[in-house]
Amino acid sequence: MSEQSPQEITQADHELLVQGVVDYAIFMLDPRGRVVSWNGGAQRIKGHRTEDIIGRHVSVFYPPEDVAAGKPARELEVAAAEGRLQEEGWRVRADGTRFWADVVVTALRDDTGRLRGFGNVTRDMSERRIAHSALGESEESFRLLVQSVVDYAIFMLDPEGRIASWNAGAQRIKGYRAQEIIGRHFSVFYPPEDVAAGKPARELEVAAAEGRLEDEGWRVRADGTRFWANVIITALFDDGGRLRGFGKVTRDMTERRTAERALDERSRLLTHLVHAQEMERRRIAWDVHDDTIQSMVAVGMRLQLLADRLEGPDASAVRRLNETVSAAIRRLRDLTFRLRPPGLDRDGLVEGLTSYLDQVVTGAGLAYELRHELDREPPSETAITIFRICQEALTNVRKHAQAKAVSVSLSSSGHGVLVRVADDGVGVGDPADVLATPDHFGLIEMRERAEMAGGWWSIRGRPGEGTTVEFWVPALAAGGEGGRG
Repeated sequence: MSEQSPQEITQADHELLVQGVVDYAIFMLDPRGRVVSWNGGAQRIKGHRTEDIIGRHVSVFYPPEDVAAGKPARELEVAAAEGRLQEEGWRVRADGTRFWADVVVTALRDDTGRLRGFGNVTRDMSERRIAHSALGESEESFRLLVQSVVDYAIFMLDPEGRIASWNAGAQRIKGYRAQEIIGRHFSVFYPPEDVAAGKPARELEVAAAEGRLEDEGWRVRADGTRFWANVIITALFDDGGRLRGFGKVTRDMTERRTAERALDERSRLLTHLVHAQEMERRRIAWDVHDDTIQSMVAVGMRLQLLADRLEGPDASAVRRLNETVSAAIRRLRDLTFRLRPPGLDRDGLVEGLTSYLDQVVTGAGLAYELRHELDREPPSETAITIFRICQEALTNVRKHAQAKAVSVSLSSSGHGVLVRVADDGVGVGDPADVLATPDHFGLIEMRERAEMAGGWWSIRGRPGEGTTVEFWVPALAAGGEGGRG
């Protein structure tokens, strides 16, 4: 095999570098936010074909509540003003499913400073897969996009592992300027113990044999400091099947690794908080049932005895008083049921919801349907969170929807549980306006519960066409373990 010098790497090779990497979605928007280029990686992550998405606005990728809040336009404004924007949040695929995305939007300007559009790099973090693929764009637009991205180190190695190209992101993350690093072997980025163990050469061998390699581990910057990196190495072959080199995409994951450890601690604290809240609800329910209700029952019995001994208006007055006490007892029993419905701990989430629907929804004259496709019983804190949100949603249906029927569905989705509560009532107006109204405390509480658990919540509907509350919460126990099966 003939040896190429770094200077012989052409712009076509540079394009081959990015075209060969399939773990990032990279596409371009015009200055107004419309999609002007698309690629296989974007289709793989977002689900839209090129002919379906070109010309459509970037807001098509955002959840309805973010669109209503003006988030897509605001992010382009920030990127244009500050040069770039990085954000993590929920995005929507073509089939309507959501995924957690890490997004970098970079303003693209030509040599005169004129805004050419925006580069968008999206990574699907739901499965921690890095997605990167090529833009179907001219060589100049392609070069401008790749060189402007500073959150990913994207560079090319020749077949022997020497660095052949370098971008601004690589300089920012690794600390080397292009003139300092081009031509050097990429093993310079590895800790001494990994170099001694032959890890750099072994990774190239695996990438050449299998097409790609993904690795996470410590890497070394120019100043000798270490950072935790997610690395994708992709073998780049030309049309004749000849190995032209390797594409290497590196992301500094140090902050994310620290955040994930903090998230584990947050999950444990959330578990303790949920259990503490439920224990307090249970204590209050017991106190009301064993003390207050029993005392009021005794009062009612004495009032009944007294009414039997009296005659005329006095007896009627005492009986009315007894009816008032009986009504208060019923309300207190309903309160204890709402505080701690039977069956949730003993029989699980589905049975707990069924019991609640039987007593509360059916008792209000509503028909209901409960569907579930859960592959396992969620952890206790997840089940409690789902139950409480459903409880609030069903209370709103019973009090405000003027509905005849309500349906509840639960399904396993993306390492969590997706729940929908839909009614056939009077519906709602604009969700953004509804949530902005101060007296809609129940809606705000539902959203906060879902988000506190690490999930999302939304409401949609039209006047006269019913309302649907939808939310998703992760079904992971504290420490990241899966739910109990």
